[in-house]
Amino acid sequence: MRPLWIKNAAQLVTVAGENGPRRKKEMSELGIIENGSVWVENGEIIAMGTSSEIEALFGARVHEAEVVDATGRLVTPGLVDPHTHVAYGGSREREFEMRLEGSTYMEIMNAGGGIHATSRMTREATEDELVGQTTRRLDSFLQHGVTTVEGKSGYGLDLETELKQLRVMKRLNESHPIDLVPTFMGGHAVPVEYKGREEEYIDVLVNEMLPRVAQEGLAVFNDVFCEVGVFTPEQSERILEAGKKLGLIPKIHADEIKSYGGAELAAKVGAISAEHLLKASDEGIRLMAEAGVIACLLPATALYLREEAAQGRAMIDAGVAVAISTDCNPGSSPTTSMPLVMNLACISMRLTPAEALVAATMNAACAIGMQDRVGSLEVGKQADLVMWKVSNYQELQYLFGVNHVSCVWKKGVQVVG
Repeated sequence: MRPLWIKNAAQLVTVAGENGPRRKKEMSELGIIENGSVWVENGEIIAMGTSSEIEALFGARVHEAEVVDATGRLVTPGLVDPHTHVAYGGSREREFEMRLEGSTYMEIMNAGGGIHATSRMTREATEDELVGQTTRRLDSFLQHGVTTVEGKSGYGLDLETELKQLRVMKRLNESHPIDLVPTFMGGHAVPVEYKGREEEYIDVLVNEMLPRVAQEGLAVFNDVFCEVGVFTPEQSERILEAGKKLGLIPKIHADEIKSYGGAELAAKVGAISAEHLLKASDEGIRLMAEAGVIACLLPATALYLREEAAQGRAMIDAGVAVAISTDCNPGSSPTTSMPLVMNLACISMRLTPAEALVAATMNAACAIGMQDRVGSLEVGKQADLVMWKVSNYQELQYLFGVNHVSCVWKKGVQVVG
């Protein structure tokens, strides 16, 4: 592989610093190098600096390299999406109309739609069919500057289909340019066949599904939907603690529809992240800050459901590390556009443009345990880079709803542009 030299960037945003989640004022520290350059070899970043500094170091080897002139362009780390449901079967466009006609999320779900509808379609799909559908979504993520994605199961709700979803993600992590980090989410809903027998399903989840997932090494994280009408805080705690005993790191869908103690539970069980948090209490936010739980906020989901967004500004001010995500899923956020999510984080949650970029790179990487490899541009890390058709990071957030991606490199290989 030839070395890669990206030079003359108007702004090279490195987000360099400690390999840990950024809080408060740290979320505004972008590590910008003007007229910046990056030298890449064998998929890793070897050096960064001004163009004159990199030319002084490597100018004698310029004939070896692929040289990209980024004059007038912004260059950033590849974006990281820390919360998706990317591997699923089918589509649910009819529910979009139902919502506009007045049906609520839980009304649709209780009528056999929502998660249950996708569960049926995912059960019916073959593994190869799911690979094909998921590949198209991952390709779209790349087109929007995303180079690392977390993916959850949870559209099977039986052992066979949950394993099928996770195996699909394992195959794609090995074959697709994107790094795909797997999360088991058998606790996404109680399947229709267990209605009225919720505790029996939890027994199956804890005693059969989780051990099999851990035995086959198919997931890094274990997630649960702690919500009124889904799993109670007590049930959620049981599921998360069972996963911890098997080496699966807890995550939690918390306080999305009602304030239900999900943020508090995230702190109690030591979750790496709590997701959604539209209705998180002030006490839950305080406890998350104390426990170091990352808030993974999903402003596109709030917009799609026509709900008020999570209190991103208040969480940052309280000392919570905030990450953002598309929540790519068929029912409440069918998008792969992290640039749009960054726009929405500024508009609906009052993050600054710098904070939104940190939330979509370093903090997002920390929310899925990938910060040693991705999330910032630093020597020794993967050369996951995006060149944007704007000249500075403020412009990236200011020009709303537009995909400004010019080129994307994954491990030093150009995959877009």
